[in-house]
Amino acid sequence: MHQNLHFSLKTTCSTPALGMGSGGAYSEVCATAMDMANPLTSVMDLMRRLPPQKINHTLVDVISLKPEHCEDILSSVDQPLKIARDVHADRDYLLCDYNRDGDSYRSPWSNTYDPPLEDGAMPSESLRKREIEINTAFDQYREMYYEGGISSVYLWDMDHGFAGVILIKKAGNAKLASGCWDSIHVIDVVERPSAKISLYKLTSTVMLWLQTQRESAGYFNLGGSLSRFSERELPLGDSGVPITTSHIVNIGRMVEDVENSIRSTLNEVYFGTTKNIVDSLRSIVPASEEEKRRRLVQEVHTALQNKSQL
Repeated sequence: MHQNLHFSLKTTCSTPALGMGSGGAYSEVCATAMDMANPLTSVMDLMRRLPPQKINHTLVDVISLKPEHCEDILSSVDQPLKIARDVHADRDYLLCDYNRDGDSYRSPWSNTYDPPLEDGAMPSESLRKREIEINTAFDQYREMYYEGGISSVYLWDMDHGFAGVILIKKAGNAKLASGCWDSIHVIDVVERPSAKISLYKLTSTVMLWLQTQRESAGYFNLGGSLSRFSERELPLGDSGVPITTSHIVNIGRMVEDVENSIRSTLNEVYFGTTKNIVDSLRSIVPASEEEKRRRLVQEVHTALQNKSQL
């Protein structure tokens, strides 16, 4: 058995799945997308319909068709998170465009670049302290919800406050199936100390793929990405409560809510629909046995009705 299922969801609108074959069919889809009026929009639409584990390969093919849009494509398309090792802190951290400067990446643990970079972009001293605290908080969040994996938080200064990205990655390679979950949460915080509130704008993307490849079960591949945007005005807390603590609570609540929403959508819409389709195509038990069960239920129901009428 060989089956590929891909899902995609942008904001609150669902887009139909597009199964990708190999060879000519794949190239034809890429070329067709590039012929449309807005190449970047076409690329984004195409990427949402392809398995996350193949995005890097797909990007190479797409960029070869439209090299003049290389920078725009790379900056717009979310890619599966990569892992690096911080030798100074002896901890793993996640790589993305937000902690990259040239060919070097900054670790949230030691605040150093690898390869070393003398004039790399750094958060201000006060924001770096906040970054450390938020990393500690989401490290606990990751352990509580994911029971493993890797998390990294990066912040940068803005005129109106600050912005940041929260990254979480959990990969599994069990005997029966392998898979990976990547969460990318980009947060923009507009601080309004005089009003004791802050405006939070959160753009969240989850990339997920699951795969089985066993002789007894065959090959099954389910993957895709979902995105959500939310915006809230939240209080900065009571007098005496550190502002960073209020930010951690507010951002943490928003991330928790959106991840629970995405997790629920995956479970109820995609996996639930897949299960219903499979069940409608082939039952686990023979049809005759299923018919006996239905008759038994009907007989019990009829008997209870007759008894209640006595």
